[in-house]
This record gives sequence, structure tokens and C-alpha cells, in this order.
Amino acid sequence: MLRELFGPNVARVLRSVRVEFFSAKYGYMSTSDVDGHLIISGHYLRTGDIRSVYLDLVHELCHVRQFRRGRPLFYPRRSYVDAPSEIEAYRFTVKEGRRIGMSDAELAEYLKVEWISPADHRRLARRMGLTLRKRSRRP
Repeated sequence: MLRELFGPNVARVLRSVRVEFFSAKYGYMSTSDVDGHLIISGHYLRTGDIRSVYLDLVHELCHVRQFRRGRPLFYPRRSYVDAPSEIEAYRFTVKEGRRIGMSDAELAEYLKVEWISPADHRRLARRMGLTLRKRSRRP
């Protein structure tokens, strides 16, 4: 996975990535759009589901690659799920999730985050090629 992201120089790239930890009980991970360093919640590292933490790290490393290639990480005029940087990072993350054996249902659940609406979640999951379970209708 890392070689696919960074090529044969993966070890050099990883040694050069700066990581900043913060201790608040909120937040997950992000990538600085100023210098491309990772920003990680220590609380999330201690309490998060191991697969979610791993996939979030994969996602953020994709943003590190984007930053290093001079591409923007944020698109203020687009919704989160329509931003090219997020689409690329989630595609790579879903691919890695499948590689480690996660089902479409597990990956769709992983894509649920509090900053997107249910409609945006469904759109993102479909865009990632995930099959969503249909909700049963109650009479």
C-alpha cells in the first residue's frame, strides 16, 4: 500500500513526514495544508477502532502525497464528498479496506462521519463502488 502511494522512495518519504499529536478528546486525523504534516489525536489513537485508525492513516498519507505534489487539499467551494482530494483519498482507502478483508457494509460504516449528511454519505459510498444495504420499510 505504501509503495503504491510513494513509490520506491517510501522509506525516505515516511522518515520525512512530521507528526503532530494533540490531546483533546475530539478529532481524529488531518493533514496540514501549510506544510503537509500529519495532525493526530492521541485520544483517538488510544480509543479508536484499530481498522478505522489504520484506514484514517492511509487516507491522510494520501493527502500527504497530494500536498507533496502541489495539489490542494481543501476545496472551499465544494462539498466535502465532492472535493477531488477527498475522492482520491477515499478511493485509495476503500481499496486498502477491501485488501484487508473488509466488506462493503463495513466500509460503508467506516465512511459515516459526523461532518457529512446521510445523503452525502450515500453519494460517497456509491461513488466508491460500495453496495449499500437497502433499508427495510415498515408498514
